[in-house]
Amino acid sequence: MENTTTKTKYFMKLALSEAEKAKDRDEVPVGAVIVNQKNEIISSNGNRMRELNDPTAHAEILVIRNACKTLKTTKLFDFSLFTTLEPCAMCAMAISLVGIKNLYFATEDKKKGCVENGIRIFSSNSCHHEPNVFNGFYKKESEVLLKKFFSQRR
Repeated sequence: MENTTTKTKYFMKLALSEAEKAKDRDEVPVGAVIVNQKNEIISSNGNRMRELNDPTAHAEILVIRNACKTLKTTKLFDFSLFTTLEPCAMCAMAISLVGIKNLYFATEDKKKGCVENGIRIFSSNSCHHEPNVFNGFYKKESEVLLKKFFSQRR
């Protein structure tokens, strides 16, 4: 891979693929990927709340759990997390607690997002680690996927 933008697009495209798989399972189409400093994929998944009957089974939580289990650690200081939607409060706090270095998300969530909207977890006094945050990669694709999913449910 040539540069940072190319890498970011590649991993965000994988997160979008996980979101598509989530949609096919009748889950809210959100996908996430965790990558190490060598650009190796450590974990990828999509929402599985319905499948697992678990309201905490958001894509970000699932990839964090799997990465920590795989690597036998509770911290992911030099890792990047790519997700298709701005993380909610639960996911943002998990990202902070595990120490993710870089957070990339495709599109904002004006209702439930808590990074650049809502309570802005990383700006809170109770937040001990703030990742580098980047957004907008494949924003339109993520928005279309989410809007189509929710319009079909109405």
